[in-house]
Amino acid sequence: MSTPMLTYKYILGIDPGLAGTGWGLIENDRAKGKQTMVDYGVISTSPKTDFIDRLNIISKELTKIIKNKKPDVVAVEKLFFNKNVKSALEVGHARGVILLTASQNKIPVREFTPSEIKQSLTGHGAADKQQVMTMTKCMLSMQSEPKPDHAADALATACTAASFLNSKLHEVS
Repeated sequence: MSTPMLTYKYILGIDPGLAGTGWGLIENDRAKGKQTMVDYGVISTSPKTDFIDRLNIISKELTKIIKNKKPDVVAVEKLFFNKNVKSALEVGHARGVILLTASQNKIPVREFTPSEIKQSLTGHGAADKQQVMTMTKCMLSMQSEPKPDHAADALATACTAASFLNSKLHEVS
């Protein structure tokens, strides 16, 4: 007897950042191979706020989103090497808080590198931001490109997760 395939109807994509953590929720219709944008936004923190308090804001706001939107899975963009070490460390801390918050809310997490997201949406791992944004708009049948960039990146991450979770490869992994 085979194990039933999990269906991930609602996917919450996250683009980690300390100043702005983008989030985007999509509805995934696996049977039709179609995704629809449900909602998106940015969790913003002020540079005038203490670092620890900024991380706490991200956690609290993300918890509210999870409680209100009830995603089946959270898709998070992986950190890529950044020449600005301070910035990379701050994003790394934000990512850690995001992963912990998803875990505390018992939501499974899938992680994707920026090149995996670009590859999934455009067919090319070195696509530029505009190409990714245009394809995200098309995949979600949106009237206009999602703004700001952090929210658009979060929706792109959610779309990548849908493609992965809907694929036959996922069934065997």
